[in-house]
Amino acid sequence: MRGFRMGVVTLDQVERQIARGFRLLRFAPDIEAAFRKDYAAERVRLAAIWGVIGTLIYDLVYFGDRTMMADVFSELVIVRFLVFTPFVIGCILAVRRWPDALLYDILSIAIAVLGVTLPMAVATQSSSPYLFVYQNGNSAAFLFFVIALRPRFPAVLAGLVLMCASHFTTTQLTGAFDAVTYSGIVTFYVTLSIFLAVSAYFLEQTDRQNFLNQLRASLLYGQLEYNSERDELTGLLNRRSLARICERLWSSNHQSGVAAILLDIDHFKRFNDVHGHIEGDACLRTISQCIRDTADEASFVFRFGGEEMLVLSPIREPLTALATAERIRVAIENLAMRHRGLEEGCVTVSLGVAFAAPSEVTLEGLLRDADSALYEAKRKGRNMVALAGGPVAGTRVA
Repeated sequence: MRGFRMGVVTLDQVERQIARGFRLLRFAPDIEAAFRKDYAAERVRLAAIWGVIGTLIYDLVYFGDRTMMADVFSELVIVRFLVFTPFVIGCILAVRRWPDALLYDILSIAIAVLGVTLPMAVATQSSSPYLFVYQNGNSAAFLFFVIALRPRFPAVLAGLVLMCASHFTTTQLTGAFDAVTYSGIVTFYVTLSIFLAVSAYFLEQTDRQNFLNQLRASLLYGQLEYNSERDELTGLLNRRSLARICERLWSSNHQSGVAAILLDIDHFKRFNDVHGHIEGDACLRTISQCIRDTADEASFVFRFGGEEMLVLSPIREPLTALATAERIRVAIENLAMRHRGLEEGCVTVSLGVAFAAPSEVTLEGLLRDADSALYEAKRKGRNMVALAGGPVAGTRVA
């Protein structure tokens, strides 16, 4: 069952993606959508933490502003505390309100570019002799953007280009550096950006690989859990799952009764003897699918024994259960599966129906009543429905 599905992503899709790789840091559409959702949730979870840490570090440069940039200190206080800090708070609130991968990337770029631009824009009006040392402080903003905020790789590239453009422009506008010094500044930040871009690529590649591995593990676990409660031949629920379903039905406060429909294929041993076990297995699968298609959505369908099937349903009236059983009987009869061991030549089923309030009976008691009704249906000629302790109803109902 390689197609086990979690949401819109299947195990087959994940394993194909792992085999194919993702050098361009892009998955197949369904997996990419799941990754973006996970990415957004993880980044939003950490947004407040990194926002507080980053803003605190950014605002602590207040002390450097006071000593190195005394002539524009008041302007720097304004841009740090009255412009940048409220902007970061607004970004945090926005991503928490609208947790979206693209929005997070855009706001991360905006924070990084604004963080680099604001102090250097003010510095263009300064005559401080410490401008070279001061502009080096922007390297921390580059590092914080890539390592702490960690937007996706395309956003990293866009952010680094914009940060470099802003820093180079404002640095040149200060007029404090000769051509050699300025070229050294450019070389340093370009080198830093290349290093950070390469690091960001491999960081995201690792994140994506981890995401695929975790998704695959979740799908495998889900498949194992699903298979552990399914009959391998028919795909119906097995007896192992009966206790869990029973607990759900018996603990529900929104129903007045539970119906058990026990179904047995008429003369199935003879069918196997005449047709062989391969066709016998095919017969079981066909009938199982027919029951699933015919029973209502609230019902649980089990393979109870060799050729016995069980339908458990939360139903308010016993006659509703009786009608469901009759509908199943007719649907199987209408399949007109050939039975060469019978004169009529058609596979049929007999069904026993029991109904009770969960507060008045245990599962074992309900199944005993359904089994007794099934025996009654067989005793009266097979291919009919019998209701435990109930009235006769319908032409083919015992």
